[in-house]
Amino acid sequence: MIDIAPADPRDPGCAALLGESHALMTSLFPAEANHYLDIDALCRPGIRFFAATDGTTTLGTAALALKPGYGEVKSMFVAAPARGNNIARRLLETLEAEARAAPLPLLRLETGSGLEAAHRLYRAFGFIEIGPFGDYVESPYSLFMEKRLN
Repeated sequence: MIDIAPADPRDPGCAALLGESHALMTSLFPAEANHYLDIDALCRPGIRFFAATDGTTTLGTAALALKPGYGEVKSMFVAAPARGNNIARRLLETLEAEARAAPLPLLRLETGSGLEAAHRLYRAFGFIEIGPFGDYVESPYSLFMEKRLN
């Protein structure tokens, strides 16, 4: 049974999966195009971090950064062997519920260009493409999206 619950990014299973995610992003995009949060940043106030687990195995992670006027989806990643089991969908549902409870009117995200599976998931959840937001700048490596929650 897969559980999704608040978690500590420093937990060994979470940290290993975050390392895997960061290594993948580093292999796909130049350094200036990588906007992931490191483990210390994921432990700061204003970040809600969740893990999907099956017993003691961490299968996926996701974080919500609480910003003035919106929540930002961060650190969405599912381990390769666990993909196709709706874990990403369930993590995103959890982040959306957390944002609604905050209450925040919008969810926003930056994701890498070419990550088509992620783009399909976000579009299926009602996200639409927008321009850069916050501190982001236009980049051929980034796709920016948002979803209104109210």
